[in-house]
Amino acid sequence: MEMVRSDILVIGSGAAGLFFALKASEYADVRVITKKKADQSNTRYAQGGIASVMDRVRDSFDLHIKDTIEAGRGLCDREAVEIMVREGPDRIEELIALGVRFSRDDSSGSLRLGREGGHTQPRIVHYGDLTGRELEETLLKACASNPRIEIEEERLAVDLVVDGMGRVRGCHALLGGGEICTYLASNTVLATGGAGKIYLYTSNPDVATGDGIAMAYAAGAEIENLEFVQFHPTCLYHSEAKSHLISEALRGEGAVLRSLDGREFMNKYDPRAELAPRDIVARAIDSEMKQSGEKYVLLDISHKSGAWLRERFPFVYETCLEFGIDIGSEPIPVVPAAHYMVGGVKARIDGTTALKGLYAIGEVACSGCHGANRLASNSLLESLVSAARCAARLAGEIEKDHYEPSVGEVPVAADPKVLETVILDHDWDLTRRVMWDYVGIVRSDERLHIARQRIGQIAQTVRMLFDEYGISSDMVELRNIALVSSLVVESASMRKESRGLHYNMDWPEMDPSGERSTLMRRGAGRGPTTTYGHKEGTAD
Repeated sequence: MEMVRSDILVIGSGAAGLFFALKASEYADVRVITKKKADQSNTRYAQGGIASVMDRVRDSFDLHIKDTIEAGRGLCDREAVEIMVREGPDRIEELIALGVRFSRDDSSGSLRLGREGGHTQPRIVHYGDLTGRELEETLLKACASNPRIEIEEERLAVDLVVDGMGRVRGCHALLGGGEICTYLASNTVLATGGAGKIYLYTSNPDVATGDGIAMAYAAGAEIENLEFVQFHPTCLYHSEAKSHLISEALRGEGAVLRSLDGREFMNKYDPRAELAPRDIVARAIDSEMKQSGEKYVLLDISHKSGAWLRERFPFVYETCLEFGIDIGSEPIPVVPAAHYMVGGVKARIDGTTALKGLYAIGEVACSGCHGANRLASNSLLESLVSAARCAARLAGEIEKDHYEPSVGEVPVAADPKVLETVILDHDWDLTRRVMWDYVGIVRSDERLHIARQRIGQIAQTVRMLFDEYGISSDMVELRNIALVSSLVVESASMRKESRGLHYNMDWPEMDPSGERSTLMRRGAGRGPTTTYGHKEGTAD
């Protein structure tokens, strides 16, 4: 078994992981491992942009903080929100210095700021609707030219290495060729992104299988508020389309939602109409579809000229055109889809977790910035601010004594010739369908009860396969989506109210006593110890 050592190990190559690596490389050697290609992350598909107060005349930190906390429905950590908002402009300036391009006004040259749902002012810094791609490519280029950063692709992290004192010392990873490698480091940073693939319909790429949450939970970290899963209201509905997000920025620019008979409907759900926060818009669309029996609704921005649309939304325009939809003359068929995990590994804004040596930043973490509902385009902002804070936090914690921990039980790779892949395929599909049908935009106690039973059976099958065959990439990902799915169900079952992204038909009102987090950590057995704690995160 190969062993590789570095000062800091980063698992994941999205904006959080790469920006952290650049910052930490000023004082340490950083190794970044990623499960597929380095540019395959949720960051790449972020169309909207980065929310930040760049216009101090019309906007202010206080307004951005207020909008964020209002969207979070009483569960935001105010201190974390204030740090995120106030440090945002500096992070944007650092990106510009790295070479990230943002759209600017043709005459003045100032940043062109967009507006999205839940924001009271235009404050979205963007590069057309290709912001994520521009950010990812620029960060990758900067990391590739940095001699203190090593990026290794096709490395699927399987389990965290925890020493006898309970400190995380790295991870075991499955390489593309089927070998196992142990990566050791003084500190390990989880930047693995979200878990959209636990649902049948998602805007996420295939890599988003909740790996970081699953590994952290298994190692003993606290998991917070997984019941809050954000469904993006508008993903392209087409028989041949897969994971094509239709940016919220279209609604910020005046796009309206219509039923198939052309009727506008958002005004009857919220006075902000199309600019209401995502949870309200997603539930409105879900309600309209259930009332009409239709499989989708329409998003109409055809009142804008084709030239303007091509310049402002080049990716959406070209993507829809590939499927025979000219958004300058006809509406776009859309449906909600799982988009962002608001909950995750409980962490502070600097990435600190309950486990020594383990840090979590970006979507894998729950830092308190988003509460019960993430405000649009705050995700990349949080990733950048947390990455910078985490790098500063670790500056004095790099060990140079080459401590040699016991690596514990090392996973055994499966023989692909004997592995029953048909079982994996069936259970992968079944897990995602159960989550979509029973733990989606609208839930009930009965649906959650059914989901718990069915996903529990799948998890039992996965454990049997692990014991009998060893591991493969498909098996590890199935293990992770089954585990994270079960944690989402447990979290949702604990919250006896409707708040933010969690809506339960049996508990339709928001309960004032519900301003507290749902915390889970691994119990003495295989199941979680669950606590309905305070919003500042008291452990059980």
